[in-house]
Amino acid sequence: MTSPDPSGGAPSLTRRRPVVPPERLLAELVPPRHFADESFATYRPDPAHPSQAAVVTRLSAAAEQIRRGGQRSFWRRGKADPVAVYLDGGFGVGKTHLLTSLARAVGVEDAAYGTFVEYTNLVGALGFLPTVEALATRRLVCIDEFELDDPGDTVLMSRLLRELADRGVALAATSNTLPGSLGEGRFAAEDFLREIQALAARFEVLRVDGDDYRHRSVVTDGDGLDDAEVRAAAGRRADATLDDFGDLLAHLATVHPSRYGALLDGVGLVALTGVHAVPTQDVALRLVVLVDRLYDRDVPVLLGGAGEKGLFPPDMLAGGYRKKYYRALSRLGSLAADGAALVG
Repeated sequence: MTSPDPSGGAPSLTRRRPVVPPERLLAELVPPRHFADESFATYRPDPAHPSQAAVVTRLSAAAEQIRRGGQRSFWRRGKADPVAVYLDGGFGVGKTHLLTSLARAVGVEDAAYGTFVEYTNLVGALGFLPTVEALATRRLVCIDEFELDDPGDTVLMSRLLRELADRGVALAATSNTLPGSLGEGRFAAEDFLREIQALAARFEVLRVDGDDYRHRSVVTDGDGLDDAEVRAAAGRRADATLDDFGDLLAHLATVHPSRYGALLDGVGLVALTGVHAVPTQDVALRLVVLVDRLYDRDVPVLLGGAGEKGLFPPDMLAGGYRKKYYRALSRLGSLAADGAALVG
């Protein structure tokens, strides 16, 4: 449980210093809570974008193919390569919904599901070979939000996937392209295949066209709530935390990103006052990881201060990590709308 703030207000995330054993990192490689009730049947393809229905059909067949694959073997002479699919498309077109549906269709106990960052954290905690051994017991490994902006991590993940594919493990990955990018999702697919050269021929690229469903009803650059209103709302909920945004950013620097999920244990609402533009790239990247963990767990947020407006400065949104920042804004906008509804 979160310790109460000594000042008498709501509990604070900055007072939490979670300890996470490596076993928990492995156990948490399951589809996020946000998609707990989702499946291929609940995915609603947009008739304006036929590729969405086509991907559902292909992934349903892939799930059946993986289930029929039988026990994995270290000796695969004469056998076809395992399934390897890459979902290519922009933000909010349902790629994570589809990826979690694939994992559930194969069987959660037979699938490992995590973001790119969670897998690199797992390798850091367990070591490379123990990670390979642990994941090789699964029929399917899903990597959501495959990131291409860190050459070292990309090489590490490419090697990990090659080891798993050689052992017969099916692979599925997603990544994002920028909204409105020329050529839609094609550049993301080309980047992905180039960076995983040793595996590129094995991957089947599946296009998922469409608009960001979160942007259809959610504003992602809205003004913040009044800080006094944020404090009052947090005080009315026993499962809420209340923090000054700057204090939380400083605290995140003292907690390894692999522990950000544990930082949110038991939290049902995160309230932040004094929200402002993040000052530096390292701070921004830690915030992105926290937003992903909030989104995975469906934790609403209350944003005081400036809210999302100008959260990531223009130079960041034009830089090498822009895909992460746009994803974070999309997800944070959804969580902020949920939080604002609670206040309303």
